Amino acid sequence: ISQKQVISNVCISCFPSASMVRLRISSTIVVVFLMIQTGFLLFMYARHSSFIPQSEEKPSRVHILILSSWRSGSSFVGQLFSQHPDVFYLMEPAWHVWVTMYQNSAKVLHMAVRDLVRSVFKCDMSVFDAYMPWKRNLSDLFQWAVSRALCSAPACDSFQRTDITNEMACKTLCGKYPFSKVEEACKTYSHIVLKEVRFFDLTVLYPLLTDLSLNLKIIHLVRDPRAVAKSREQSVKALARDNGIVLSTNGSKVEDSKYKVMQEICRSHVQIYETATQKPPRFLKDRYLMIRFEDLVQDPLSEIRDMYKFADLRLTPKLESWIYNITHGQGPGKKREAFKITSRDAVNVSQAWRNILSFHKIKKVQEVCKGAINMLGYKLLDSEKEQKDLSLDLVVPRRRNQFSWSSFNPKN
Repeated sequence: ISQKQVISNVCISCFPSASMVRLRISSTIVVVFLMIQTGFLLFMYARHSSFIPQSEEKPSRVHILILSSWRSGSSFVGQLFSQHPDVFYLMEPAWHVWVTMYQNSAKVLHMAVRDLVRSVFKCDMSVFDAYMPWKRNLSDLFQWAVSRALCSAPACDSFQRTDITNEMACKTLCGKYPFSKVEEACKTYSHIVLKEVRFFDLTVLYPLLTDLSLNLKIIHLVRDPRAVAKSREQSVKALARDNGIVLSTNGSKVEDSKYKVMQEICRSHVQIYETATQKPPRFLKDRYLMIRFEDLVQDPLSEIRDMYKFADLRLTPKLESWIYNITHGQGPGKKREAFKITSRDAVNVSQAWRNILSFHKIKKVQEVCKGAINMLGYKLLDSEKEQKDLSLDLVVPRRRNQFSWSSFNPKN
């Protein structure tokens, strides 16, 4: 064998081919490229997590909408929030919409009411310009004096935020402060709570629930329709205009002797409850809480703690004492106190309809509201004897955590 052949054989056996070299180089390049790409993605993720765009940040404020109907104890529940030092509260701001546009139906006014509520949640009180262009003082706002936030600094200098305010004292001392104080005060609170009785469909609120600038939660307050009917009889004239809007009478007032409005109210509670609990959309997760007035008056502190926990609030000793006093007064409340929060025996208030409403009327209410009575956890009465037997509990015990989010359909 020649020397040239030996050298050639050594080269072939000891060194990789050109194709193998190219393969190793290509593999190295791919690995390096993947490492660079992975590092870049990790860098971008860390950067994105540290600097989330403002539109995707969770709002700093908590927004609570107490959703109910007339004469359901919603003013009382509103006060449980209004007196809290961290809460800016307004009672039924949409009253201004209905008063101004009373010739329309409730369904037509839903959009205007929703837009007003959205603006108030954002502390933009210019929305009231369309409904009260003359606005000069706090007293121009509907039921302003039941809001502790409008009776204390910075809205009014007469009370402190930690004070339990009184409506009459507030009217006397704070009514002439300028309307601009409403917006100024709103911007200083961590929680904004509104009470409304003018929504009859939960889906109307979907644009607010999906608005990333809001952190909206809904407390749905219900009451036995028979008790609501009895309470409405104490306020026939005051509710006549609202009844006309509910029944679409083009501005005519209605006294609702045939319980047509009660029927619509019951339908709305069923719609809201079913929408929130039967295959609800994902964005409702942990943002809906149903409260029964009867449970609230039977065990106030327990129910209020649940509501406060839901709203990210803490019950203070001062509030706890006030709540006890206001729910353990004397008597069931008088007719002239129908729209006032006074100290009453809350349990007696919740049962008063059984002694006052005739069984004939009870049967009528049960006919138009049977679905709501059953769904919301109340028992139907079959006789006047059952009506008068107060030892017969008509409230079905509520199972805690009756509705579980673990069972909801993520595809909805």
